[in-house]
Amino acid sequence: MSDKAIITCSITGVLTDPEQHHVPVTPEQLAQEARRAYDAGASVVHVHFRKQEEGKGHLPSWDPVVAKACVDAMRDACPDIIINQTTGVVGPDYQGPLDCLRATRPEMAACNAGSLNYLKTRSNGSWAWPPMLFDNQPAKVQDFLDVMAETNTLPEFECFDVGIVRCVGMYVETGMYKGLPEYNFVMGVESGMPADPDLLPILLKLKIKDAPWQTTLIGRSEIWPAHLRTAELGGHLRSGLEDTFYLPDGRKVTSNAPLIEQLARYARDVGREVATPQEARKMLHLAA
Repeated sequence: MSDKAIITCSITGVLTDPEQHHVPVTPEQLAQEARRAYDAGASVVHVHFRKQEEGKGHLPSWDPVVAKACVDAMRDACPDIIINQTTGVVGPDYQGPLDCLRATRPEMAACNAGSLNYLKTRSNGSWAWPPMLFDNQPAKVQDFLDVMAETNTLPEFECFDVGIVRCVGMYVETGMYKGLPEYNFVMGVESGMPADPDLLPILLKLKIKDAPWQTTLIGRSEIWPAHLRTAELGGHLRSGLEDTFYLPDGRKVTSNAPLIEQLARYARDVGREVATPQEARKMLHLAA
């Protein structure tokens, strides 16, 4: 088990409406929330970019100028913080995320490692949104890996289902990726892996030996037992307003800081320390 836990703050997410929830959108808001998360124990900030026009803050942006302004603001507020940048996009046109990677050259970035039918139903049996495919075929994964190699960015392999965990091993076996991959087990998407702590030992059997791993747990108060089990099993921890608005007791938060504080508490409860950004860089062998 790793003695130190790296904590990632998923600071804003992709579509959450800032008119309904307290998610940061502007560079200034992202900088303020990054500082709060950093002070609470986060070494890494996972960031999505939003349109900056009035009334458009709930929509994603792949404008490299917006991306650079947001990243620069967070780095100014927290010079030590590690930026982990999103790349998730649906469809055959993914030039925007590639352009943003080249513009900001983050130390880490998400690399969605396989495709998933992205589905959710309402209590009345209707679809919460039109059924869609989050497509991440190997050629698309390779394009992202190529640009991440160019920008000295560590890919974080996002695994939404058990088979995708196994795909990461094939990427290494075939030479698509060289070195130990960093896994992110994304649990709680309704059509993917459930946020079930009993699933974690199975996932650890399927990942490459000694490869670092973390969990992303999406939901409400039911996700917290899996966070605690992650800490117990030596995984790294992630939470933030992208993934949940709720603490274990069901209270709703209006900032990332209480969620990060809860993760730090879990790490210490099981006898682990929280990694500083510099310690996280050494643990993950980041290029910077």
